[in-house]
Amino acid sequence: MKIMKTVMIVVNTSWNIYNFRLNLMRSLQSSGFRVIALAPKDDYSIKLKEEGFEWINLPFDNSSTNPLKETMQIKYFHEIYKKVMPDIILHYTIKPNIYGTLAAKWLNIPSINNVSGLGTIFLNNTLSSKVAKQLYKFSFRYANKVFFQNDDDLNLFIENKLVSKKYTDRVPGSGIDIDKFKSNHNIQEEGDEIVFLFVARLIREKGIKEYIEAIKMIKDMNLNKQVKFQIIGDLYLSNPSAISQDELDSWISDDLIEYLGYQNDVKSFIEKSSCVVLPSYREGLSKSLLEAASMEIPIITTDVSGCRDVVEDGVNGYLCRVQDSDSLKEQFIKMIELSVDDREKMGQKGREKVINEFSDERVIDKYLTSIHTILSDN
Repeated sequence: MKIMKTVMIVVNTSWNIYNFRLNLMRSLQSSGFRVIALAPKDDYSIKLKEEGFEWINLPFDNSSTNPLKETMQIKYFHEIYKKVMPDIILHYTIKPNIYGTLAAKWLNIPSINNVSGLGTIFLNNTLSSKVAKQLYKFSFRYANKVFFQNDDDLNLFIENKLVSKKYTDRVPGSGIDIDKFKSNHNIQEEGDEIVFLFVARLIREKGIKEYIEAIKMIKDMNLNKQVKFQIIGDLYLSNPSAISQDELDSWISDDLIEYLGYQNDVKSFIEKSSCVVLPSYREGLSKSLLEAASMEIPIITTDVSGCRDVVEDGVNGYLCRVQDSDSLKEQFIKMIELSVDDREKMGQKGREKVINEFSDERVIDKYLTSIHTILSDN
């Protein structure tokens, strides 16, 4: 009788697993694997269990930098891995990638890591940034495979000798369910309000300040068109670069933006927008941009890693310079001046790009191939 192999998926939130890894888990399960999710408890932990997957709580502090607490977190990974002894582990996000890989190595469990974005550690040169890079370098020597979501991040790790090239590969983000994220074909008419939608955590690295400054400039121009600017996203106050409640309140009171708060399901808001905006300083591969493109919504984003991958400038959206509110304003004007028909054509080109390059089937195939290869070699 064939023994079922166990795959454990480890991420820093259950929300992340449910929203970004669910189709991968379903495919693994249908391929005959026992699939276990390991993540801190949140509102989505029960949803994973309702989907028929095992879930184990990971005692975890995403914001901690205390050396004693960090040592304890490595201990938690090791204890759980030793108890379950999965056949292979898939790690996502920074601490699972680093600490989980070390714990897996100590138990001789093969692992596949996914660098879905570099966060703030590669945007500055602080002590914590230097420490994080060294931790990546030390732990990634033990990973059997490391997936990157864009070529710039992959090359950066190789150039800085943080990972050996022979263990790396590229995946098109987390993949997009093109059947779920598709246009409802609500046709806008000339003269309808043009709605720009920003979807991201409200931290400076997402370009939120540039978004607001560009909005102020557009408002001062008194354009002869009805334009609305919206924001969906958490304040994320635990992050040192987070926007404050007072800043957000001032934008609302000055009638610059409509704040829609945090939304579990952004799909219904994306489909009502005219354009999705993300002036981020850097991404792994932006999920919100992929979702918008898949739903035939034009995009404005920055000419940086993880953003420009989704947009062909002038075809399915526009690219602006990073940290440049004037450049962002110019792209707003271009989008505003387009006819409804031209915006719809842009949206259609975006969906074509997603289908050809970013469908979740491509991601799942990469993982299944790598898992089978690694397990057959161990």
